Amino acid sequence: MEGDTFSGLGNGTQIDNKILQTFKKSFVQVQDILDQNRVLINEINQNHESKVPDNLSRNVGLIRELNNNIRRVVDLYADLSSSFTKSMEVSSEGDSSGAVKSDDLTLAKN
Repeated sequence: MEGDTFSGLGNGTQIDNKILQTFKKSFVQVQDILDQNRVLINEINQNHESKVPDNLSRNVGLIRELNNNIRRVVDLYADLSSSFTKSMEVSSEGDSSGAVKSDDLTLAKN
């Protein structure tokens, strides 16, 4: 992956380094959200085990935050899938070499 292209998709399709960087950025965002979810889940569990009314009340907000984070992860993966599919379609239609151009990949969210 040190060069400008990556040709590890089995059929020899080349992916521009910018696309790989975009994917990497999105996967880092997903991992950050998942790490945050781990912290939220631990706090929710501790609050539940404590059975302290204030802690149990706090869980309502924590669970909402957890649900919102899950929605963000789903959206990020949907955007990645859609962008990758679009890039591959544009590539196969417009470029006989099968190379995917970095300009074809855009992420609308975040």
